[in-house]
Amino acid sequence: MDNLSDALAKLKLASTDSASDSVESCLDCLLKALINNNAEASVKIQEMGILPLFSTLLNPQSSCTPKVANIIAEVAKNEFMRTPCVEAGLIPPLTQLLNSTDQEILLQTGRALGNICYDSHSLQGQLISMGVIPTLVKLLGIHSHNAALTEMCLIAFGNLAELESSKEQFASTNIAEELVRLFQKQVEHEKKEMIFEVLAPLAENDAIKLQMVEAGLVECLLEVVAQTVDGKREEDVAQLKTASDLMVLLLLGDESMQKLFEGGKGSVFQRVLSWIPSHNHQLQLAGALAIANFARNDGNCIHMVDTGIVQKLLELLDRHIDEGNVTVQHAALSALRNLAIPVVNKSKMLSAGVADVVLKFLQSEMPPVQFKLLGTLRMLIDTQVEAADQLGTNGKLVERLVEWCEAKDHAGVMGESNRLLSALIRHSKSKDVVRTVIQGGGVKHLVTMATSEHMIMQNEALVALGLIAALDLVAAEKDFEEANLIAVLHKLLSDERSAPEIKYNSMILICAVMGSEPLHKEIQSRAFIDVVSKLRSHENKTVSHQASLTEQRLTAQS
Repeated sequence: MDNLSDALAKLKLASTDSASDSVESCLDCLLKALINNNAEASVKIQEMGILPLFSTLLNPQSSCTPKVANIIAEVAKNEFMRTPCVEAGLIPPLTQLLNSTDQEILLQTGRALGNICYDSHSLQGQLISMGVIPTLVKLLGIHSHNAALTEMCLIAFGNLAELESSKEQFASTNIAEELVRLFQKQVEHEKKEMIFEVLAPLAENDAIKLQMVEAGLVECLLEVVAQTVDGKREEDVAQLKTASDLMVLLLLGDESMQKLFEGGKGSVFQRVLSWIPSHNHQLQLAGALAIANFARNDGNCIHMVDTGIVQKLLELLDRHIDEGNVTVQHAALSALRNLAIPVVNKSKMLSAGVADVVLKFLQSEMPPVQFKLLGTLRMLIDTQVEAADQLGTNGKLVERLVEWCEAKDHAGVMGESNRLLSALIRHSKSKDVVRTVIQGGGVKHLVTMATSEHMIMQNEALVALGLIAALDLVAAEKDFEEANLIAVLHKLLSDERSAPEIKYNSMILICAVMGSEPLHKEIQSRAFIDVVSKLRSHENKTVSHQASLTEQRLTAQS
């Protein structure tokens, strides 16, 4: 370490005299010391106040510059040295050096900046604000033949792309074009993986998604899939997953998705379709997720249902009843749910037997599958009287829904179960369905649903409860009492925050349950007439009109 101390002392003197030969030999000594014992040598460099000198030595014209940048890169491998490097003002001159044409300077500068800013979002953000992204993209284009420089750029992109603030800058460059061009040249698995690691975070940005599609990334991904689908090696399996996942990610952008759909005639869309009957679970999953993403507007959904996609998805689900791959089940149900949104598709999908296949998963214990199953059935029966009647009188389904209405650990499943229970009643308007729900113990859950924080769920519950009261008040009377329905309605009507629809439907329900003696008595005991009379002056005319009618009923039957 004595040699190092001498070299550091000489470096202090030599840097002031600009004696380049002397500086060079001192730098060589520093590099040697760092190779032997990086941490100890770094501490010595800091203690002797050398770091600020490096700032003046980082001169684009100096032959010493690559060595200085290399020393900074080595020093900054130590976490405890990164802040001192920043405090010594090394980031601005290093950033300037990225404009150099010297490849060695560029490589060592990139390493130095990468090590200083490693794992620090604030420092990476500083680099972004200093405009390093367009500079690095330009470097990648110029020096794509230099493997070391290319790798340095990719590592930098991988780190910077994680920051949301970087996406706008990346979108203003030709990064997609450069990465696709680079990807097409690669043969090695590791290099392809490295590019994938940059593409994935960048593809979260919709503008960059579209640029990637236009740059021909999809064709590259399809080629990777074709090459690896039958591969048994670990790297083949990894590449297949990465390529198909990225493909699905590109379809999350509206513009990029529509460009690839091409009115249902696009070659990419057709290739993705062929993944669904594949023997490979990863491709089945990606294919189903891709269909779910293509099914994000009515036009696409209608076209896909008319061209027989539903049958492919049902066959896929049938294969997974026994195989039980949860991710594939979830993805296929997601696709069916989205396809069932347009009104014209519902009856076609019901005729194709979608409800029957979906019901086969009723015994699933996996919340993600339960959630999508419920959503699919709810979409299917919307406005479909016959289907709602058929499903609503299915005792096993209603029993399972009531069970899931108590799934407090899974709020999504609990919410969807309540909504489907309500939908079965609202769309069927059937006394048989109402009776099945009452017998299954569903009434109390609909009363609880009326207190939800989501207005749409409150409203759906109140309408369903109104139909129960209108169609079979005698059978529901006891359940209404035990669930404290009247207290819930009183609270909804008294609460100033309740939406007009909630107040309106609560009053409709009050009128509907007055035919029950015990419920009528409770209405009288809670002085509903005072609450309702206040609503006569409500700014919403429908509410004020209903308040007048309800007040008349309450007065007449008091």
